[in-house]
Formats: sequence, C-alpha cells, structure tokens
Amino acid sequence: MKINNYQHISHDSIEPYIDHNSKILILGSFPSVKTREIGFYYGHPQNRFYRVISKIYGEDTPISIIDKKKLLDKYHIALYDVIYECDIIGSSDASIKNVVPINIKDILDRYPNIKTIILNGSLARLLFDKYLLRDIDNKNISIRYCPSTSPANAKMSVDQLVDIYKETLK
Repeated sequence: MKINNYQHISHDSIEPYIDHNSKILILGSFPSVKTREIGFYYGHPQNRFYRVISKIYGEDTPISIIDKKKLLDKYHIALYDVIYECDIIGSSDASIKNVVPINIKDILDRYPNIKTIILNGSLARLLFDKYLLRDIDNKNISIRYCPSTSPANAKMSVDQLVDIYKETLK
C-alpha cells in the first residue's frame, strides 16, 4: 500500500536498541515503513546495513531479528534514530516535517559507555547537527558521519560503504 498523505508518527513502536554494554550508537533519521512494519531497525530487505556491518567483522549476514541483535551485541553497537516523532509521507526523508528529536542527553547519561556516535545518512547528520549536537558538549563523544545504507543511496556500493564504515567502526 502506497502512502500519499502525511502521517504523524512517533518512534514508540520501535524502542532504541541499546544496553549498558553499548559503546557505539548508530543513529539513522527515522524508520522506514518496512522497518516500522517489522519492528526492528533497517528492516527493508534491500537496506545494506547488516551486510555492511557483517562484512566489516567477517560475520555471516544476519537474517532474523534475533541474529541481527546477536551481531549488534557482539560488537557493542546500539541503534536508534535522530527523530523521535514527525510528520512524514511513507518513507520519504524529503517529506519529513515537524520534527521532534530524541533526547540524546538522557540517552548518554543513562548509557555512559557510549563513546562514538555514527550518523547513518545525510538527513541524520543534518538533523543531528541542528537538534542534538549542542546537547553532547563535554561528553567526550566522537561523532562520525557516514553515507546512508538505504537502497535509496544507490550511488554507493556495499564495498564502498564497508570501506567507509570500517574506518569509522575500528
């Protein structure tokens, strides 16, 4: 079903994937329709996120949510998004308006082992810089920007993404 009208959607259906062992927090912009349907991050079958992460660490690409969580846990990777709620048409980043960002200060206070934040995609970077960057002053957090693993970012191959993310994750 194609969604043609704005919907006001919050991030309530998908909790942050994070625990006290997390050292790296990867933030996207906002979950796609497919991700919201599945209920876990990077749920679109053509999103290259898990292929990229598994290639970096020499692991098999996980298919099930359980296996995705095992991969993330093994390498202390947490997942969330910059946007907590917004108005959006389908999965269109270009349509996003009326943004309410996440509370990054609260997250970093509750999970002090996070030492690196990686922004997955240009919209995540733009919104992070606009809404959240000021809230992490004096936290000694490394902030990195990476291209989107979304299938919409067709100009980047999986191998190119692996090279960029590997540099960021190691």
